[in-house]
Amino acid sequence: MKGSVKAALALLASTQLLLIMDTAIINVALPSIGEDLGSGSAGLSWVANAYLITFGGLLLLGGRTADLLGHRRLFVAGLGLLAGASAVGGIAQTSGALIAARAVQGVGAALAAAAAFALLLILFPDGPGRHKALGAFAAMGGLGGVLGTVLGGVLTDLLGWRSTFWLNVLVGLVLGLLALRLLDGGTRSAERGFDLGGALTATGGLGLIAYALVGAGEAGWTSGRTLAAGGGGLLLLAAFAVLEGKIARPLVPPAVLRRPALRLANVLSALAQMALFPMFFLVSLYLQSVLGHSPLFGGLGLLPLSVVVVVTAPQSGRLIAALGLRSTMTLGFGLLFAGTAWLALALAAEGTFFTTVLAPSLVLGVALPLVMVTTNVAATAEASPAETGLASGLVNTSQQFGSVLGLAVLVAVATTVTDASTSAAVTAETAGFRAALLVGAAFAGVAALLSTRLRLPAPADLPAPREQVEDALK
Repeated sequence: MKGSVKAALALLASTQLLLIMDTAIINVALPSIGEDLGSGSAGLSWVANAYLITFGGLLLLGGRTADLLGHRRLFVAGLGLLAGASAVGGIAQTSGALIAARAVQGVGAALAAAAAFALLLILFPDGPGRHKALGAFAAMGGLGGVLGTVLGGVLTDLLGWRSTFWLNVLVGLVLGLLALRLLDGGTRSAERGFDLGGALTATGGLGLIAYALVGAGEAGWTSGRTLAAGGGGLLLLAAFAVLEGKIARPLVPPAVLRRPALRLANVLSALAQMALFPMFFLVSLYLQSVLGHSPLFGGLGLLPLSVVVVVTAPQSGRLIAALGLRSTMTLGFGLLFAGTAWLALALAAEGTFFTTVLAPSLVLGVALPLVMVTTNVAATAEASPAETGLASGLVNTSQQFGSVLGLAVLVAVATTVTDASTSAAVTAETAGFRAALLVGAAFAGVAALLSTRLRLPAPADLPAPREQVEDALK
């Protein structure tokens, strides 16, 4: 791999690290934000949720826009918007201003994430090189979750919660400047025209569904607000499906969605995140609220898992070459099921980190990169060079909505079981966490069974020509 390609991969993987880290940092800083701004729990929840809604709602639009306007252009614009909104958040004096800044941060993150993944697909045609690059992305995602938790605790304790926003400003600006030096600005589709109706209905539909999901834990799954938002989102997505079949240049060509491997890969990507994303949140809560550890230890407790992710992820490509994509994927989901179920059954109110969390977290550290890399490979294997942004938008949207849905469902399960228990507080909380993680294991088990049905077309000749790969760099 040439040095310039390695530098570009490091840049793109660092962006993935930043975006995952940002979510974890803010979660740790929320109590301090509430004390400083005088915000209640409802307002605090929307400091996190505003970001998730715009991020999830705009990924598909961001991916297609990157194809049409240029991947580097949208990548830099997304990082600039993220940095600017972070600066506004860093000086916000009210919870309303902070929530607005977080929503704009989500817009910037969606544009940067979709463009970054599309650039990776352009730089690395389908094959072992792409598998290694996706392994690096998976490693940075796993590292970002833990690093964000640790940094959130350290920065909040030493410099205050506003420093977490200024970190985004600094890192976002540095990555944007490096992108201008390392990435070519000419990578975009020759196709012209923009599907405005599709963009509005898709973004509105996804945004409303995200709003319904993240608000369900607060208002209830059967509340009027949740049902209205969810129903409105589904109606807009139905309108989107009708529009896409009638216009000449749709945002998502119906032929793309008719690819069985792509559909299954996106479902599996969502299921992976439905099990993984809530697990980080629930384990951190268990370490703090049940075992009595500090927020900093709550983050450090996930460090062994992240070390295993970083070690395993670069080997994912070799496993795919040795076992095949489908077998490696099934192995990954099998380990995810086993690790999550083991973790759930090991939880105990009188336990310790070493007797409850450590061993199963190591299994999950192996599973995480395997499921992330294989689902991303399958979801993008059939993408032509002109569809890289679209493919990245689809798989990122699946992952984001899997994270949001998984967190909403598993937190609701944990809360319901805890509230229904008549045992002591820590015993009731432990029962809630155990029930939630068992549901997460069920998601992983379903994914393991579905993964055996994956069938990619026999070898499609889709890699980008060498000239395009070389032109993607200066």
